[in-house]
Amino acid sequence: QVQLVESGGGLVQAGGSLRLSCAKSGRTFSSYAMGWFRQAPGKEREFVSAIKWTNGNTLYADSVKGRFTISRDNTKNTVYLQMNNLKPEDTAVYYCAAKSTYGSSPYYSEYDYWGQGIQVTVSS
Repeated sequence: QVQLVESGGGLVQAGGSLRLSCAKSGRTFSSYAMGWFRQAPGKEREFVSAIKWTNGNTLYADSVKGRFTISRDNTKNTVYLQMNNLKPEDTAVYYCAAKSTYGSSPYYSEYDYWGQGIQVTVSS
C-alpha cells in the first residue's frame, strides 16, 4: 500500500503563491509517477500536473502552464507543487495521486493511490 499526505494549502489573495507538498510512504516503486489533480465545487476532478519519479519529466494542464511548477525530492519521497500568480479560478480541493505503472498521465483513472485532498482558496 501507498499512503499520500498533502500539506501546504490555505487561503491566499489573487496573485499570491502557495506550495503544496505530498509525502509518500509505504510501498515504493521506481516506476511510479505522481500527479496533482483538483476539484472545484460542482465540477469534475481535473488534471493539474504530473511528474515521473525516475527522470523528472513533467506534464502540465494548459491552465497552469507558466504559473505552476511540479518537482520531487526522491530522498524525502515528496512531491511539490509550487503555485504562483494564483487566480480565483484555481480555488479547489487539490489531490495528490500516485501511479503504479510506468509513465505519467493526465487521466485520473490511471492513478492508483490518492491523498485525502487539501483546500486551496484564492480570493479576488
